[in-house]
Amino acid sequence: MSFTPNDGSTASSIHLVLRSLLQHDSLPFVDALTSEHIQEAFDAEGVSFGNPDSEPPTESIDDGGIVYTMGVTLWAMLSQALFTDVQRSCRAAVQRVAVYYALSGGDVSSTNTGAYCRARAKIPEGVVQRLAEGVAERCEALIPAEELWMGFRTRVVDGTTFSMPDTKTNQAEYPQSSSQAPGLGFPVLRGVALTSLATAMVVALAVGPCVGKETGETALLRTLFDKLGPGDLVLSDRLYCGWFMLALMQERGVEFVTRLHQLRTADFSQGKRLGREDHIVTWDKPAKPEWLDQETYDRLPDQLTVREVNIRINVPGCRTASLVVVTSLLDHKRFPRDEIAALYRRRWGIELELRDIKVTMRLDVLRRKTPAAVRQELWTGILTYNLIRQSMLQSARVGECRPDQLSFASALQLMANTWVLAAVPPIAAVSDRERLIALRILNGHCHRVGNRPDRVEPRAVKRRAKPIAWLKELRESARAKLVNGSRTQSS
Repeated sequence: MSFTPNDGSTASSIHLVLRSLLQHDSLPFVDALTSEHIQEAFDAEGVSFGNPDSEPPTESIDDGGIVYTMGVTLWAMLSQALFTDVQRSCRAAVQRVAVYYALSGGDVSSTNTGAYCRARAKIPEGVVQRLAEGVAERCEALIPAEELWMGFRTRVVDGTTFSMPDTKTNQAEYPQSSSQAPGLGFPVLRGVALTSLATAMVVALAVGPCVGKETGETALLRTLFDKLGPGDLVLSDRLYCGWFMLALMQERGVEFVTRLHQLRTADFSQGKRLGREDHIVTWDKPAKPEWLDQETYDRLPDQLTVREVNIRINVPGCRTASLVVVTSLLDHKRFPRDEIAALYRRRWGIELELRDIKVTMRLDVLRRKTPAAVRQELWTGILTYNLIRQSMLQSARVGECRPDQLSFASALQLMANTWVLAAVPPIAAVSDRERLIALRILNGHCHRVGNRPDRVEPRAVKRRAKPIAWLKELRESARAKLVNGSRTQSS
């Protein structure tokens, strides 16, 4: 099937994505994604939508135009990430394309999903990954220096996992947990994300299996070191406080603020005292780990100089009474302990951002049947997430508030509700677009999250789940037992 558009229609179909995003030249951060950026991403990945002379004709509208051009296919993929449940299906995406063409004056020959699925398969994960990272990079470049923490590009790091359909290819690349019997679990993909403290966007993501050597979060973070450099500061929890992790970051000119690893203890009677429970100490280099090559090990210093600060938390209901923060920011006058404590408290933001991706956007369980398709789906979701954050940055600027005061769910809902209408040429008239853009900005800064510092909530739910038993044997076996009148093995 050919996906080659008519002459001159490539740029037009790519602009379709921008129309649905409701951007305007007068808005801040508008240059984070342009038609040139989209075309460059396709070109960099060598994406070709086929040769009409060598492939069967594609599904088309009545005037002979091609339905699934690059832009329309990307537009439909983004729409799948915006919607959840049955509206995320391929059929729903194809129906949105059909509605768009119908309102644009054309008639689609059918709403079968085959043509769209083949078109979507033409777009590799690299295209959407380039676009997602590019949006995050360009938005942060537009953040004024005075809004950055102490002038640093602060990167917050954390890991998470994603589930996916139980297919042979997915199991081969992302095996299920070893604690589950074969055929009863689901493949699991581990991801480690770097997010921006200033924009809350995902600036980088490394993924891999959860089983086997060098599959842990620290190993995945090391694959992202090329995304870090001088002027960056990494904010992380205690898992990433290993000696070699910190030394390798310092070697790249990257500063860090992290929590002391649970296997280390802080003795504030030692080292250079900077204040009460605030000192500078040196950590001796441990023996070489298996994953580190000898040349790098020899190159690293024999000692690592760090600052340890004990932070006491006087909040009723908080699980932690005190914690020790480790940092490479040794100047206690330029970086007071209260500022370090306030910064580490903001690390919790990445937990909320991952919740937005996995829970609000429902990306915790991916739907595709092969590893490459799973990664494409995940990166499409990350791109959509970053574009929603771009919209929130614009609303925050106009509303003169902080982006973290705005509701992510509200921004997602309005983008989904206007996705098709904003793309249609009659609605895309200047006056109509300006009203929709004004509505988006107004919606963005009107719906603010509650200011609830030190909120205490039990980690429990009141609503009981339906009493459905767990399947503890292969579905084929359970089905055969039902046919034979026997009971299945369940909890």
